[in-house]
Amino acid sequence: MMRPVLFLPLVLVPAACAQSVDPATMLNPPADSWLTFHGDYSGRRHSSLSSITPENVGTLKQVWRFQTTPNSQIKASPILVNGILYLTAPDHIWAIDARTGKQLWHYQNPPNSAFHIGHRGAAVYKDTVYLTTPDCHLIAFNAKDGTVKWNVVIADSAKGYWSTNAPLIVRNHVMVGVSGDFDNLPGQLKSVDADTGKTQWIFYSTPPPGGAEPASGGATGGQMWNTGTYDPELNLVYVGTGNPTPVLNGATRPGDNPWTCSIVAINPDTGKLAWGFQASPHDTHDWDAAEVPVLADAEFNGQPRKLLMQASRNGYFFVLDRTNGKSLLTTPFATVNWAKGIDAQGRPIPDPAKQPSKDGILVAPNESGATNFRTPSFDPKTGLFIVSAQDGYGIYFYQPAHGSYGWAGADYGVAGRAFLRAIDYRTGKIVWNHPIGDGAGNAGVLTTDTGLTFTGDVPGNLMALRTSDGATLWHQNIGRMGNAPITYKLDGKQVLLVAGGGALIAFELP
Repeated sequence: MMRPVLFLPLVLVPAACAQSVDPATMLNPPADSWLTFHGDYSGRRHSSLSSITPENVGTLKQVWRFQTTPNSQIKASPILVNGILYLTAPDHIWAIDARTGKQLWHYQNPPNSAFHIGHRGAAVYKDTVYLTTPDCHLIAFNAKDGTVKWNVVIADSAKGYWSTNAPLIVRNHVMVGVSGDFDNLPGQLKSVDADTGKTQWIFYSTPPPGGAEPASGGATGGQMWNTGTYDPELNLVYVGTGNPTPVLNGATRPGDNPWTCSIVAINPDTGKLAWGFQASPHDTHDWDAAEVPVLADAEFNGQPRKLLMQASRNGYFFVLDRTNGKSLLTTPFATVNWAKGIDAQGRPIPDPAKQPSKDGILVAPNESGATNFRTPSFDPKTGLFIVSAQDGYGIYFYQPAHGSYGWAGADYGVAGRAFLRAIDYRTGKIVWNHPIGDGAGNAGVLTTDTGLTFTGDVPGNLMALRTSDGATLWHQNIGRMGNAPITYKLDGKQVLLVAGGGALIAFELP
């Protein structure tokens, strides 16, 4: 579907930008790039770059700053290829010179009434950059000058869908998810052809209209709004799914409601489900499991395993065998009181006494969750999974008069404190705990081979911590962070790139 566009070009792009990103490059990203939302397919957000160390991190200096739209909050991870950064916000994408911070071109989507909650980022393949929009379009741009190649619809925004998704690209498959839990809509992940925009397949986490499989117990929802990860050896994409709808009224959707609040493994060539693991069976608290499924090949209980790890919004840390979805470890990483045990499949068992009620019930975590969209990091050297966590309580209400549609209830947070937590993936034990303020954090996490952890706190400080024990080594106030830092090497210099508010800021050593 084509439609008029608002195109604001300022073409100053170096010739190097014409170089294309092929599937082999995606599998082995060079040091001068950040090719996907997570940096690579694993979701670990861990860098092998070694110029910035615990000894010199305190000398980092700002070298440039790029300001986006007024009053914006950057939630996207910039994409870097051939010295050009691609940064997004709802309805916007900028191409920025990574050496100077100067704008090269800018596109603004036409005004629309879709939900503008934030945006996660762009994607690149060959010489094309891809952007999703709040009104559920996927647009392909010429990376060199920002001209539009094609523009297709992902889902019907008039029905209540919106998109914040950074696409995941595997070979010629551009996979995009959507959001929308104000309306009873089936969750979907769509794959389109990278060259033409034609639909290749759609995976539904709950049955589409008229569909009978899977047997969701009448639930809709299970939206896939965060970017998944990929194992090229198994040829499986791993995606976290959202909460069921109606959100707080569980009585109208009996049973576990698969595949909501789940981790699903999908074949990217066919869109077929290989396996699913449900983090929150029959969720009634808006604890979607869309958090990043982090992949690592590591030893577990003395055996080499292909692992998948997730710190989920419901307060539990999961370790799975990603070849088959079988549970290896389930343990809480934050304050939880909603489960009465763990079942034989490694899933928390909901406590009926903690369901939303007419008079309200006190539940931990609160609705914003023990963690959320902010990305974790896994350091393979230390075996530490580091996540921005929250200990919080909320009061959940439900009355039959609220109905069987959309939210169908109410919730009120009553307490919350934010921490950066380092979890030993082998045991689930908390190795260290670094307070970062009241409420919930917004910043994701980056770790490096030199033993550094970069993140942000609630007051707006960019921080460098020592990965082994969480000690603060350096901090600088840049404004509230809504994304995770990234790092790359250009012209022999390692760059730390992070967003504060609506500004993108680059740091280097002197």
